Amino acid sequence: MASASSTSARSLFVDSKMRLADRVQVNVNNIASLARQIQRGSRSSEILMHSMKNFTPQEHTLENSDTYLRKLLLMTAHYEYQLDAIEKSCIKLEEVTEQARAMQR
Repeated sequence: MASASSTSARSLFVDSKMRLADRVQVNVNNIASLARQIQRGSRSSEILMHSMKNFTPQEHTLENSDTYLRKLLLMTAHYEYQLDAIEKSCIKLEEVTEQARAMQR
């Protein structure tokens, strides 16, 4: 009977050892998967930081371009006012010239 009981104990020990080895293997696989995910996550944050570093100077350039465009629009409006004033002066000058010619005849 002692032999049957020791065989049974050995069988239980071998089964327990195999289940423990399987669990250890599953945990190792899970840890490896977690490490890969963390590594991917850190790469994505590096990519985001790199993109942000490249975007920041462009944002400043865009702001400067917007400022210069606004100034150009303002200058264009002033030139249009000046052009209108010149055209009105030319029309008045033509009218005065015609009146002077009419008086000379």
